[in-house]
Order: sequence, then C-alpha cells, then structure tokens
Amino acid sequence: MSIRLSLSIALTCCLVLPPAHAQDRAAWNAPQKPFRIFGNTYYVGPHGLSSILVKTSQGLVLIDGDLPESTPLIEANIRELGFRISDVRWILNSHAHSDHAGGIAELQRASGAQVLASAAGAHAMELGGADPNDPQYGTAPTYPPVHHVRVVADGETLHLGDVDITAHYTPGHTPGSTSWTWRTCEGGTCLNIAYADSLTAISNPHYRFTDAAAHPHRVEDFRRAIATVAALPCDILLTPHPGASDFWERMKRREAGTQPDPLVDQNACKAYAATAEKDLDARLDKERASQP
Repeated sequence: MSIRLSLSIALTCCLVLPPAHAQDRAAWNAPQKPFRIFGNTYYVGPHGLSSILVKTSQGLVLIDGDLPESTPLIEANIRELGFRISDVRWILNSHAHSDHAGGIAELQRASGAQVLASAAGAHAMELGGADPNDPQYGTAPTYPPVHHVRVVADGETLHLGDVDITAHYTPGHTPGSTSWTWRTCEGGTCLNIAYADSLTAISNPHYRFTDAAAHPHRVEDFRRAIATVAALPCDILLTPHPGASDFWERMKRREAGTQPDPLVDQNACKAYAATAEKDLDARLDKERASQP
C-alpha cells in the first residue's frame, strides 16, 4: 500500500472524529517484538503505535510513550533489547494526544527521564491532552498529565553523548506537533532518520480549519509544517502511526531480503508531505463547500 493510499484511508475514515474506541486502542496496542531499525535506532512500541529508542554514549532517548496501557510493553521491549528503563535520559514527544503521550507520565516516573517537547506540546501534556486549542478537543481522550516538561525551540539541536537530535515544529494535526531528525551509522553507512509527526487534518465535529477568526494562522502553519516535513533530512521515514508511512510493508520486504533496503527512501518524506497537502486541500474544500 502506498503512503498516499495509507494517509488517504486514515483521513477518509477519520475526517471528523478521531478513532478512540476500545477496539482501536486494542489493535494499536497489539504486542510487537522489538528490533533494530538501523544503527543506534530501535523500535520498542506496540504494533500500531511507534515508540522509538535511540542509543547514545550517555544513555537512551525514547520518542513517544503511546497509550497509557502501552507502558508495560514498552518497558518490556527495552529490557528485551538488553537495555534498562533507568538508562532512558530523555523522553521526546511528537504530539500530545493520548495515543502518543498517554504513557509518558508513567515512563517518566519509571525512568527518571527528562521529558522534552515543543512549547505548545508541553502545555498540552501538562493538561493531560485537554487542550482547547487542539482541533480534536472534546473528542480526544485525556491521560495522566505530564509535569516538568522541558521546552525545546523550533530548530533546536539537542546533544546527548555522541548523538544530535533536532526538533522541527510541524503544527497542524495539533498546535504542538513536532518532528525529530538524527543521523546514525551502521557498517560504514550513515543515514538520516526522520520521525515525522502526523499531518492529518482531523478534528471534532465543530472545528473548522478555515475559521480565520477563531485561529487565524492555523492553515498557514499547517502548510508550513508540510513544507518542513518535505525538506527534512530523510533517508528513513518513521511516523507515530507506522501504517501512515507503510512501515510494516517495507519491513516485510526487508525481511524477505529485498535489495536495496526498502526502508531507505530519500523521497519518503516528500511523498508523505505531498499526500498530506492534497488531503488538507480536500478538507479545506469540504469546509468551504459546507459554509452557509
């Protein structure tokens, strides 16, 4: 399935209400054996929600904590790889919805790690996801609030040991959406990994992205975010929902021995962004058509 089709299905199915039913949560949280993606980067989340572990010379970085009920699985996956949860120094977040930030408070408690996010993302996590500025406010499930979040500036590069990770503000799906990039090497080959945040224009039934009076810069910010993702240093694309970037399809082809490595695609971020732009245009056209 192409990235275009994957994102289109997600948007078509969930144009207004986010998928928050128990069956969706159970599917997202299905067990997944952890594995190395490339170099110092590992997959430690459940099957339907990414949680990414990056090993540095001074400890571990965890990106996203998924659902509150994902915490035991993430911790077990970290241990299965031979690491310790107490070695997690930083926990980064893509966006402050319950399926990506819901487990962070418990992971913070278990590890003693510093949580880092964008300014708007930190605010939303402090509210446990109940952010009135979120397009999904009122329909997105809440979760245990995350306190003492360190704010990372747009474009700021974080240094932990031998690893540099850069934050890229990509607001649209939520006001605090953030994408992250880093470089990693394996066997003499060095690649850029991009953890690009969700770019779907999903909302509660009453929210309109085209309501300039209520949020005058939302569409402009969304388009800028899409352009940012398209321009990311991106040899391997990862996304908070693996299916949005055909991650498992690519992994099947990798495991089958397909060459070159199906995960490596320098056009993946551009394709992901192009799909998002078309779907945003479709959402905006629908809103304009429904105006009195």
